[in-house]
Amino acid sequence: MWSRHFTPEEANEALAQVRPLAERLVERRADLLAARARMAELAARIGGNGGGIDPSVPATLARAAAAAEEVIRETVTELHDLGVVVKDLDAGLIDFPALRDGVEVLLCWQLGEEAVLYWHDAEEGFAGRKPL
Repeated sequence: MWSRHFTPEEANEALAQVRPLAERLVERRADLLAARARMAELAARIGGNGGGIDPSVPATLARAAAAAEEVIRETVTELHDLGVVVKDLDAGLIDFPALRDGVEVLLCWQLGEEAVLYWHDAEEGFAGRKPL
């Protein structure tokens, strides 16, 4: 199913590249959500009476959202090129395809964890994490 399989050791070695990309992904996702929330707030104000809003603000927010979206796309592509699977943009949840007793599984890592310490079946997801 996946083009590459990691051993637990390889997954932990890959964290040197994966961790900063996951950090960037989570940061830009937070930026995107903040820009969208601010845009929604402005849209509600404009719909109400529209007064007192600097006309450059909506365009600035739209550019910030578009920039964050582009960085997210690029970062997800970089992670996929490394052979990992991005599962959650907000939490920085990353899976490393692996084989366990000849069956494809996923080694599971989340931003903030020191190492890849869990695995789960492809159908189980995060809730099915088991210690390696």
